[in-house]
Amino acid sequence: MVKFCAGLDLDCGPFLAIHTESAIQAGKLSEADVNGALAHTLSVQMRLGMFDGEPSRQPFGNLGPNDVCTPAHQQLALEAARQGAVLLQNRARSLPLSTTRHRTIAVIGPNSDVTITMIGNYAGVACGYTSPLQGIARYAKTVHQSGCNGVACPDNQLFGRAETAARNADATVLVMGLDQSIEAEFKDRVGLLLPGHQQELVSRVAMASRGPVVLVLMSGGPLDVSFAKNDPRVSAILWVGYPGQAGGTAIADVLFGRTNPGGKLPMTWYPQDYLAKAPMTDMALRANPSRGYPGRTYRFYKGTVVFPFGLGLSYTNFAHEIAHAPTAVSVPLATLDGLKNSTTFSNGVRVKHTNCDALSLGVDVDVKNTGDMDGTHSLLVFSTPPLGKGDLEKQLIGFEKVHVVAGGRQRVRVHIDVCKHLSVVDKFGIRRIQMGEHSLHFGDIKHSISLQATLGDIKT
Repeated sequence: MVKFCAGLDLDCGPFLAIHTESAIQAGKLSEADVNGALAHTLSVQMRLGMFDGEPSRQPFGNLGPNDVCTPAHQQLALEAARQGAVLLQNRARSLPLSTTRHRTIAVIGPNSDVTITMIGNYAGVACGYTSPLQGIARYAKTVHQSGCNGVACPDNQLFGRAETAARNADATVLVMGLDQSIEAEFKDRVGLLLPGHQQELVSRVAMASRGPVVLVLMSGGPLDVSFAKNDPRVSAILWVGYPGQAGGTAIADVLFGRTNPGGKLPMTWYPQDYLAKAPMTDMALRANPSRGYPGRTYRFYKGTVVFPFGLGLSYTNFAHEIAHAPTAVSVPLATLDGLKNSTTFSNGVRVKHTNCDALSLGVDVDVKNTGDMDGTHSLLVFSTPPLGKGDLEKQLIGFEKVHVVAGGRQRVRVHIDVCKHLSVVDKFGIRRIQMGEHSLHFGDIKHSISLQATLGDIKT
């Protein structure tokens, strides 16, 4: 009953209904745990009004499409899709496309004219859809070829038509990737490459195209598209996840520069050979070079990546400058016993032995837009422990989103909790703060903060 032990006492499937009684009989689970889980579930149901009588007589009992599909709600869906788009590559500033120079667009790929695919799973009924093909058609004349029969792309029989379309267009947009037939709950992917013959389609179309080639990827997880990243004929790569009902409009708005992309990649994109090195039977996070295990997540993985966690390009350029930040912080220990029982300089100070109340730091960072286009920037703040202390590569400790006009600057205040953000859980599950010089990463700049354990008041 791992779900209970991990603090989650709700299961959305039949597992608990089938196995709970036997777990109690075997002594693996107590009735008190079950009663507690039931109380939590019932209390939420009460808050939702599920025991208040006939639903249609309740305040929200008659909500329908007219309430959900308001202009404001549909605009919100569009804005979410725009903000979620992540520009991964943009060779020679090939994006945004121009409505005057790129009058005819070849729109190609198994996801180029999809609708339901864009909402992924766990979604309600959409108010309406705008496919990528429809979105692009609002900006330019389009020539459409699917190239594949679905994302499985079992053969290359339609590739010739796609190549012809690309050869006769001013620019080509390939909308590739996955859908729920490839990745879904209870349907694990067996590889990181594009399915079937998709890679061949991208390469052949890129070879035939007379104009810039943009690869748009729909997926919920990472993809190894190293072939496209390294192909000089693929001008740009845009990842949009599953962008929702307005996904086609959002994609087109980004491609033609109405929206300046500002999304950041929420996961590491590993190469295909990572799967052989990190079997699903080994969930350890830390790398183990002695047995060839590379580690998991950007925090511990030490190998090469296709695209790193947190990557996201813009049509403008941003620079960072630290306006104010402490350089030294005293970490007060709560008791003398804390100093005696902590191997302070080798393993770090246990957080529970530390007086964390006043260990909150403020760092002011100026974000400057040095380009010629207004843009929204997500400032990601990472920390790295002292050199040689622990296995951690870096960890995200905060982020702030700020809109900066071309040529302007905005000051961002970043709050850092030393006990939370500059500590690491060791191999034994103990959270410790390493003493020494920690590095803070703000975009393209670094700042060092030295931590020292004391029994006195905090000094910065």
